[in-house]
Amino acid sequence: MVIQEPINGFTDQSIEVLDASSLSFNTRLKWFAICFASGIVFSILGTGLLWLPGGIKLFAVFYTLGNIAALASTCFLMGPVKQLKKMFETTRLLATIVMLLCFILTLCAALWWHKKGLALLFCILQFLSMTWYSLSYIPYARDAVIKCCSSLLS
Repeated sequence: MVIQEPINGFTDQSIEVLDASSLSFNTRLKWFAICFASGIVFSILGTGLLWLPGGIKLFAVFYTLGNIAALASTCFLMGPVKQLKKMFETTRLLATIVMLLCFILTLCAALWWHKKGLALLFCILQFLSMTWYSLSYIPYARDAVIKCCSSLLS
């Protein structure tokens, strides 16, 4: 048996598990679909609960959980380590930070501060930052959106 020296506290086996490469492609695809579908269900459920009395709190929680599940789903396709590396690349660093802050601030506004308007504002910012983050994976998509918006404003 070969004993491996840990690199930055991780052995090759732990990095393999963290990178999701130990899962078969079919298993990763199934878990991606499960997480992504549950994200959609949470978001739709939250939107439906918005119209109930006091529903803004439930909307904020379920909408945020839906976005987190959708974001986590891609970890099964590329692995969490690679996902985190891509999230914090310089091209999407600002979008990632804003998106994660909006997740936290939405939950704080809804659950601890009990500020409905603020929770709704953070949900809108969450949507915008998640969209901007997602566009960073499509070549020239951000440039196209900027040009489209600037032509609308001109």
